[in-house]
Amino acid sequence: MSLLVVGLSHRSAPVSVLERAALATDTQAKLLQDTLAAEPATEAAVLATCNRIELYADVDKFHAGVAELSTLLAQHSGVGLEELTPYLYVHYEDRAVHHLFSVACGLDSMVVGEGQVLGQIKDALATSQELHTAGRLLNDLFQQALRVGKRAHSETGIDRAGQSLVTFGLEQLCAGAAVEAWAKDKKALVIGAGSMSSLAAATLARAGVAEIVIANRTHDRAERLAQILSEGDDTDVLARAVPMESVPVELTRADIAVSCTGATGLVLTADAVTAAVEGRTGTPAAVQHDVPAASAGALAPTSLGTEEGCPLDLSAVQGASGFSVMGEAAVAGMNAATLEQHAAWVDKGTGTVERRDSRRMAEADAELITALAATAAAIGRVPERRRPEPVVEAPRPAPVLALLDLAMPRDIDAAVHRLLGVRLVDIESLAEASADAPMAADVDQVRRIVADEVAAFGAAQRAAHITPTVVALRTMAADVVAGEIARLDGRLPGLDDKQRSEITQTVRRVVDKLLHAPTVRVKELAAEPGGAGYADALRTLFDLDPETVASVSRATDDITNENAENRGR
Repeated sequence: MSLLVVGLSHRSAPVSVLERAALATDTQAKLLQDTLAAEPATEAAVLATCNRIELYADVDKFHAGVAELSTLLAQHSGVGLEELTPYLYVHYEDRAVHHLFSVACGLDSMVVGEGQVLGQIKDALATSQELHTAGRLLNDLFQQALRVGKRAHSETGIDRAGQSLVTFGLEQLCAGAAVEAWAKDKKALVIGAGSMSSLAAATLARAGVAEIVIANRTHDRAERLAQILSEGDDTDVLARAVPMESVPVELTRADIAVSCTGATGLVLTADAVTAAVEGRTGTPAAVQHDVPAASAGALAPTSLGTEEGCPLDLSAVQGASGFSVMGEAAVAGMNAATLEQHAAWVDKGTGTVERRDSRRMAEADAELITALAATAAAIGRVPERRRPEPVVEAPRPAPVLALLDLAMPRDIDAAVHRLLGVRLVDIESLAEASADAPMAADVDQVRRIVADEVAAFGAAQRAAHITPTVVALRTMAADVVAGEIARLDGRLPGLDDKQRSEITQTVRRVVDKLLHAPTVRVKELAAEPGGAGYADALRTLFDLDPETVASVSRATDDITNENAENRGR
């Protein structure tokens, strides 16, 4: 069996696709169950975060496994397989281990070095253990990934390479100012009480906000979080819990709102935010529109009447609003002959046809005129050929409401971006802002840690693979000793207990000494790359029963899984 991961993340897919492919908690459980029901997989785990969806499985066939896991991801995400496939990545065996360890260390995060993903890996492991979809391989893999991530954060300065997604989002909201200075004495609304929302609330409390209101569908969880914040020794924040129905009212009082829920629909619509701004300011909320650079009144002066060679009566269109010498307003209603002249003039003016000789000029004109005429017949007009005027964004007033959306799919309507007086930072804008974030020198050290840990994990797995065979060999040897001692009792019935015991111990010591060196050496060889064949060789040399080896392996897996579940609880 071999480890396979199929997934997509912010590195492979646009946020719009990730948003549509996001999996609810119950959908993740169904995906795990269906993966185990599929023929190629015997273990499965799902790692779903705000910017990645990955399905891990232990499979016996690579190509069949890739096809099955890709199909299952498409079915449960609701995104068609053809549309999803270009964004999927596949990692196999050691590359899959390397990928998860890199994720655990924060190397693959949107904000390099963030530690939130460790909690998400722990949750993924707990879910697979609860549903009994994780066996020995995935239990070992995810537990080791957690250890590698903790090692990277404790032994290196990877935390300095980037901040948590929450901190990075708040830095984007305050637009260059210090978060503590920007947040001081503000009122915050946190929607959701999960791990990310709790981290956001704690971060805001440490930043110095005066009040935090927690809204959650399960009111008890909101109250627990509010109590934790109020009783914290390192903050002096007033925290309280409210039901979700109170969000519209609380939004009119808030300076900052952070939302991260598991909702499949919008939590804050554009209308709700508009109403909150109007309730806060007492004036209607305006919408930002893109305007042309020359929109401060009349259109900018043009060179009408001075275009040499233009076949149009320019004086007849001097007053035409938005007139373009090369555009559709100029040629509307033009007869065929003038259209031909105008097409040739436009072509000459834009330099799209090289006029090396008259014959080529005539051929080019004919092609251009034919194309223009066909386009005009199809859409009823001649398309604009001139580049659009540059646009500038009108000055925006200082925001009265700052919104941070950390959910996937999004909690806050993207149309809020256009509301004056509102600043929205969401996963998409965070992805753009972090694209050029500097990498700390510690990242190289973390990469070396990951490489070492991948090699160690591979060696341990290969060594573990041969363990059931070694155990089966020693069990067979013990059975042989027991059989021979029984025969000896039949031939020498006069032996007393002391003599029988001494003979039994002597035979066992001989067998142990004969088996010690070969079994130790075969474990060492099996741990090396390409050592998987030693187990088969051992079974062949000693004629071991395959079912005996398999039963030992199953017993070992059962003990491992039970121990893992106990640790999880």
